[in-house]
Amino acid sequence: MAQSFPVLLVRHAPVLLPEGVCYGRQDVALRPGWEGLASGLAVLAQGAVCRVLYSSPAMRCREMAQKLAAATGMELKIDDRLAELDFGRWEGMNWQEISRAQLDEWAADPARFAPPGGESGMALSQRARAFWQDIKDAGVPACVLSHGGPLRVLSALAEGRQPELLSPSMPQGSARLFMVAQQQGRLAEASCAAE
Repeated sequence: MAQSFPVLLVRHAPVLLPEGVCYGRQDVALRPGWEGLASGLAVLAQGAVCRVLYSSPAMRCREMAQKLAAATGMELKIDDRLAELDFGRWEGMNWQEISRAQLDEWAADPARFAPPGGESGMALSQRARAFWQDIKDAGVPACVLSHGGPLRVLSALAEGRQPELLSPSMPQGSARLFMVAQQQGRLAEASCAAE
């Protein structure tokens, strides 16, 4: 008989930055009012009976994670694999200031391209896949608080499809609930709508 467990994927609340700024590893503050969003997520996580909360090491995720863990009693684990893509020298620049040729090169091959001094899409994908495998192997109801890049990969894996590195990601402050089915040592994912 197949058993399943919930995995709640959450993107951090909106950040206090102007539109159009490139940021990944750069620490940026959350927009005022994020605490209300965290309270709503706590209710959702409790409803999904999440026992473990995995968070990116970025302050914008850790702040929310600490509030969520305190409100729900979930065990908090910081996992470096949930960090956003490292944009290298692009960090903090406006997207319009970045060379059009480099952006075109990235769009042509997002897996292999790395911004100057940054990380390739393949590296992001590999660490997100390794994290997902560990979640599946653990089989414990979990909440995952991260960023657009890693969540793009994790959502695709949860839906049983190939990740597309430049596809739209979950909006900031949103959550998606997936039921991960466990069958005799083999796990298969099934999506459950909860956005």
